[in-house]
Amino acid sequence: MLEPGPGMGFFTLPLARLVGPTGRIIAIDLQPKMIANLKRRAAKENLLERLDARVTSADTMGLGDIENKVDFTLAFAVVHEFPDAAKFFHEAAHACKPGALLLLAEPSGHVKDKDFAAELKSASAAGFSVQDRPSIPRSQAALLTKQTGSVIL
Repeated sequence: MLEPGPGMGFFTLPLARLVGPTGRIIAIDLQPKMIANLKRRAAKENLLERLDARVTSADTMGLGDIENKVDFTLAFAVVHEFPDAAKFFHEAAHACKPGALLLLAEPSGHVKDKDFAAELKSASAAGFSVQDRPSIPRSQAALLTKQTGSVIL
């Protein structure tokens, strides 16, 4: 599982419990302090071995080593923070297996309808299609699927 922008691990730690001892969460963040705090909290809950916590840069998520390995990505209130949504979805698609799911949720107060539509268009160009539009309070959301045979350039 991939979680860009995990912050303090609000979703990360419960998901680490769900993936079990053989599962892995790849959590990436720009801020070294966030990753350090996330690792500390994971260690405290005996979940550190399920966590691959990485500091990344604004230019790339740094996922070149996990091509076609991710089966689920949680992009919760994070894509609008990236300088380039198209690049975000391109990198996520590169990391995802065909058929992988990506839950995109953006805060409705920060991301307007036209901006969310632009994110969905970028996701589509990267090889994702909308599978569902789940209802998440105070959010615009879409469950995306990486298409089988997607061409990632």
